Amino acid sequence: MKELTKAEEQVMEYLWKLERAFVKEILDEFPEPKPAYTTVSTMVRILEKKGMVGYTAYGKNHQYYPLVSVKEYARLSFRHVLTKHFNSSVKRFASFFASDRDVSLSELEELKLLLEKEIEKRKEGESDGNT
Repeated sequence: MKELTKAEEQVMEYLWKLERAFVKEILDEFPEPKPAYTTVSTMVRILEKKGMVGYTAYGKNHQYYPLVSVKEYARLSFRHVLTKHFNSSVKRFASFFASDRDVSLSELEELKLLLEKEIEKRKEGESDGNT
């Protein structure tokens, strides 16, 4: 997957929200001052070339829909950050994240609980013969 610009991500956010939309409907989601119709149309075509959106043609009009889910995009984006900034090391990322003073103690405790639950779930899967 190719990296998206901030503007392309914004269009994808609207398309994920709408699920299927014509360029005019995507444009309507933008706050004022809205970009030009042609700008949004160009971004959607770029997203199509990047494999992020597909479309159904209705004559000369195209109704666009996402080909990549929010979750899949988030996973791929995280992998990119992990590779680029943390040498593909989840441990380095976790250490950086945990030592960040902007992360509250309650958030760290919540994260710890989530990790403990995931560890237990995986251990149960191993004991059931599922890996």
